[in-house]
Amino acid sequence: MDLWDVGIVLIKVLVIFALLMVTVLLLVWIERKVVADMQNRIGPNRAGPWGILQTLADGLKLFFKEQITPRKVEFGLYIFAPILALVPAFLTFMVVPLGPDFTVTLGGVERTISLQGTDLNIGLLYVLAMSSIGVYAIVLAGWSSGSKYPLLGGVRATAQAISYEAAMGLALVPVVFYNGSLSLKAIVAAQAGSMADLFGWPVLAVIPRWNIIPMFVSFVIFFIAGVAETNRAPFDLVEAEQEIVGGFHTEYSGLRFALFFLAEYINMFNMSALVTTLFLGGWNGPQFAAYLPAWISQGLLPITYFLLKTVAVLFVFMWVRATLPRLRYDQLMTLGWKRLIPAALAWLVLAAVVIGFRQFGMPWS
Repeated sequence: MDLWDVGIVLIKVLVIFALLMVTVLLLVWIERKVVADMQNRIGPNRAGPWGILQTLADGLKLFFKEQITPRKVEFGLYIFAPILALVPAFLTFMVVPLGPDFTVTLGGVERTISLQGTDLNIGLLYVLAMSSIGVYAIVLAGWSSGSKYPLLGGVRATAQAISYEAAMGLALVPVVFYNGSLSLKAIVAAQAGSMADLFGWPVLAVIPRWNIIPMFVSFVIFFIAGVAETNRAPFDLVEAEQEIVGGFHTEYSGLRFALFFLAEYINMFNMSALVTTLFLGGWNGPQFAAYLPAWISQGLLPITYFLLKTVAVLFVFMWVRATLPRLRYDQLMTLGWKRLIPAALAWLVLAAVVIGFRQFGMPWS
């Protein structure tokens, strides 16, 4: 590895960091406007054109706001918890591919640059590991605050994470079987082309070869579990203000609270990007290589496809928040253990049998 390779890695890290920060600024504003429109309200409209600077104003307010520390906190863990919430959120996006590889000449040498932080051959396991680490932040925040309401929020988060991560992991196994890889880049590559390539029928050329079609059950389970994993409505029981004030972050203020807020929106963007990558073809879309320059058809266009699909999934997140009431805790547990996990297990068995027959033939033949 020479200095050019080191520079490329540093640029990738900085670009991903900047992308996530700008995305959060836009997401907060977009969500407030979308939810306001759906609920017949105005939303932010004072700071900047159409209220677009309201998020920046809120961030500056939180940055300079006094950070109050209760007397009975476990100070080390209390300070560490917001950082632990944010770091896995950033690291998760490092394995999400934004587009295909391209070749450039740097320092007199041709180098292949991937539009991805890093391509791990166990990318899906890495994503699940990062999401599990993020739960520790909520648990530690609730316990270290020295107050009963944050503690209840942390306990709820633990039970919710165990319930819905099991369903999420089971829903992903058929996707791995179908695509034959744990690498996110390989999963996207397997979704290139159309259904005509799979079945040989020209009439299917208009249908993309995305995993959402054969793996629709996995998609539904994964999306529901993803909403629960990000603690978004209607699964935001860990911070239900009617029951436990603010939940796990009740005793946080100022910048410390802002870090939790930032991590939540980054996780929502990450989950939408994963849905796009695993089920909606990632960067794949209509090709115009014969009509456009290479830097557009092979670089800008795939990234645009990826971002448009991700924004569409984000809109569904916002739509769900605006329309569905918060579940009771017993309803949340019932949905996880009595509905999603049995459905994921049944689908896993069925998918394994069908994929096995498809790859190895009928056992009696």
